[in-house]
Amino acid sequence: MTLGCKVNQYETQLVKESLETNGYREAAEGEAADVCVVNTCTVTGEGDAKSRQLVRRLHEANPGAAIIVMGCYASRDPGAVARLPGVTRVITDKAKLADELRPFGVKNLRAGIRRFDGHQRAFVKVQDGCLLNCSFCIIPKVRPVLRSRSIEEIGDEVSRLVAGGWREIVLTGIHLGHYGIDLSRGKPKEQWRRLWHLLEALCRLPGEFRIRLSSLEAAEARDDLIRVMAQQPRIVPHLHLCLQSGSDRILALMKRRYRSAGFLERCRRLQQALDRPALTTDVIVGFPGETEDDFQATCRVLREGGFSRIHVFSYSPRRGTNAASYDGRVPPTVIKDRRQRLQMLGRELETVYYRSLLGRTMEVLVEGPDPHRPAQVIGHCCRYAPVSFPGHAPALVRKLVAVRAERLEQGTIIGAPEELAPRAPDVLFDRRARIPLPIAVN
Repeated sequence: MTLGCKVNQYETQLVKESLETNGYREAAEGEAADVCVVNTCTVTGEGDAKSRQLVRRLHEANPGAAIIVMGCYASRDPGAVARLPGVTRVITDKAKLADELRPFGVKNLRAGIRRFDGHQRAFVKVQDGCLLNCSFCIIPKVRPVLRSRSIEEIGDEVSRLVAGGWREIVLTGIHLGHYGIDLSRGKPKEQWRRLWHLLEALCRLPGEFRIRLSSLEAAEARDDLIRVMAQQPRIVPHLHLCLQSGSDRILALMKRRYRSAGFLERCRRLQQALDRPALTTDVIVGFPGETEDDFQATCRVLREGGFSRIHVFSYSPRRGTNAASYDGRVPPTVIKDRRQRLQMLGRELETVYYRSLLGRTMEVLVEGPDPHRPAQVIGHCCRYAPVSFPGHAPALVRKLVAVRAERLEQGTIIGAPEELAPRAPDVLFDRRARIPLPIAVN
């Protein structure tokens, strides 16, 4: 059972396949389990609470099972986790998974995954650890060590997934933009390995698939990375850049490494270099001391940045972070109001961006039947917009289909497969950027 981010979901899949390799099978519905694995999250207080609730529910349903708890909450407060009913082992360092699972008969830990259960796109963890010191974030405390996997190991894993039918690979990490820093220490510059080197290597692999990057710091979307994105058809024109706030005063309190003008300049350069890219972001509302002026600054930056989607989070104080001791707590009613206003703004910006895609032919990864439209399937296009079109789900799920975007209906693009909607001569098939990249990103 998994709570939290893409990295957690990947790590759960790795443990699951490792257990299977050593003789375990997934318990059937209603069947008592011998071992339960819970992968926890501690980004917010709600994550802690959900982790505890999940452990208790599993113990009630499987009173004789050994419960193994891993993940960020287990690392942050192993004592509290160990006191939960049924907990047999608390894994605080996933680098020691092989040793921790040995008492349960796991002799060999998989080097990588071969499938991604429950998902139509596969997440691949390429790095772990964060060295930043954002005042609101507990993750550097529970994942403090940078560890990057080798390009060769990642390439082997991606090849296995593609051979197994996965057509979208999402590269993920705790701090994805720091991929390769640990691999490059002490080496001459020509031997350094960074995220764009990994992308170039993966784009040379055979097979039909596309690559998406998960969350990235805007400061790390530099010219080498953008150049590779612009040149490689396999890399989708979508970046998730974490803003958190548009107020320079709040950004300073958050100990973020940028200010609003620099963030917006990076967005503009990306939009100049790539072909109408989707830019998505995270925003925290209710950070200690946030005033209405600070909130309005955030709204202005979001509008100016032209984001296609906004993920809104309410500030959650985490014991062990600097911000937990800050004065100026924002009342819950104000946080709720600002959150709702940002969600409305997000829907407005989403609509503007989706409408800009109408008339284009885009590559859609089919995820299943459209529950709201009979005889249609739905998936996400390369720019991470939901697209629905006529089709038979069993034949199309996890396939990449060229679809012409025709209209927007309740937040979903309605289209037709390319063979049913011939393209006008001036409409490009959008898999890659069309604009050269003679820019300098500072």
